Amino acid sequence: MDYLPLFVNLRDRKVVLIGGGHVAERKAELLLKAHASLVVVSIELCESLQTAYQQQQLEWLQAPYQPEHLDEAYLVIAATDDQALNEKVFHDAQQRRIFVNVVDDQPLCSFIVPSIIDRSPVVIAISSGGTAPVLAKLIREKLEAMLPPSLGKMAEIAGRWRQRVKQSLTGLRERKRFWEHSFSGRFASLVESGQLSEAEQQLEKQLSEADSQGELVLVGAGPGDAGLLTLKGLRVLQSADVVLYDHLVSADILDLVRRDADKICVGKRAGNHSVSQEETNQLIVKYAQQGKKVVRLKGGDPFIFGRGGEELQVAAQAGIPFQVVPGITAAIGAAAYAGIPLTHREHAQSITFITGHCRSEGAELDWQALARSNQTLAIYMGTVTAANIRQQLIQYGRHRETPVAVIGCGTRQEQKVVTGQLYELESLTLQAPAPALIVIGEVAALHQQLAWFGPQSETIQWRSAVLELA
Repeated sequence: MDYLPLFVNLRDRKVVLIGGGHVAERKAELLLKAHASLVVVSIELCESLQTAYQQQQLEWLQAPYQPEHLDEAYLVIAATDDQALNEKVFHDAQQRRIFVNVVDDQPLCSFIVPSIIDRSPVVIAISSGGTAPVLAKLIREKLEAMLPPSLGKMAEIAGRWRQRVKQSLTGLRERKRFWEHSFSGRFASLVESGQLSEAEQQLEKQLSEADSQGELVLVGAGPGDAGLLTLKGLRVLQSADVVLYDHLVSADILDLVRRDADKICVGKRAGNHSVSQEETNQLIVKYAQQGKKVVRLKGGDPFIFGRGGEELQVAAQAGIPFQVVPGITAAIGAAAYAGIPLTHREHAQSITFITGHCRSEGAELDWQALARSNQTLAIYMGTVTAANIRQQLIQYGRHRETPVAVIGCGTRQEQKVVTGQLYELESLTLQAPAPALIVIGEVAALHQQLAWFGPQSETIQWRSAVLELA
């Protein structure tokens, strides 16, 4: 380790910045954020530094650099394009035993300014020791995406409660468990959603009642590609105690779950219901009442044919707190990866999401309305009932040669798109792997023109293939 990481308190301490250009501007912004008493030495200032000077945020010495400018300085930063001047500043600071940084010149630095993630009072610094600053920046961007904006507020509240928790829980291990539960449980969820007073009430409840109530988080995993999982969904998966997931959730997404979380498959397949909905509901209640953070992970969006509403009703009836993290719905994601715009000014002015099978006592679909032209039908779980779908739509007026696309394993590496016409629907569905989405409407014909093949997908135009064989 060539550099010892330190966090320096610069509040009201003199920091000298040599240079008034755009490089100096970036350093000045950081120093002012740290409440330094900033002195800028430069003949000219760029516009933003000029504004900061006019607002009395910094002192400006409009003169050529002189060694005495460093007197009583706590830190020095040289940010000019004059190599000789930068070297002089470095040697002058070294003689005075003042830490100095020459921007983008690692040999002339006694300290390095790292890439910073600011969630004050939580601050995270990343450094490559000056060898690869762009790499440090990329690492920072990845961490930025994973850390919730509420992290600082959570730390601020915890700071106010720290002494009180210490008085109530005298054992170090007890306090450690208390904060671990708080930072990964209901308290954290409330802070993230902006319910700050409720968050403090949650801490009160945990202290006074030894509260062990867990919570349910309903998370939409998107249509398959792990890159389509939302940032909030990723953060929730990283803090889960138990994850109940469907067959539609890809292995790549499951790999993002916290390693020590329990992962339990509660998926259902047509004709092979491995876990009933009632059993899933019981598992949600069971684990949440054990004080665990339960994540119900569903393919696509949990409120689009995902029975998410039913599961939240179960949680509400059991008095279990819950929240929802929506996901990219399967129809939107799969169609986009297949190059099929679900609406188009010339071809489709509306879109309807329907499911190919409903509860036995459910109402029959309005086939007359669904058969109208200039609209797109996105049909979930429709491969088994494809014959009935085709028959009803044609019977109620949809043209038998309406373009159709069947998208199997949408957005995944194994994605396969089969296109044809409505009268061929049953044959088309046999060619696409499960899970498959059916798109019916004029927009399906745009696949050949707009497919961009996000995953390494395979495309079959069924009708042309049949004609060649004939």
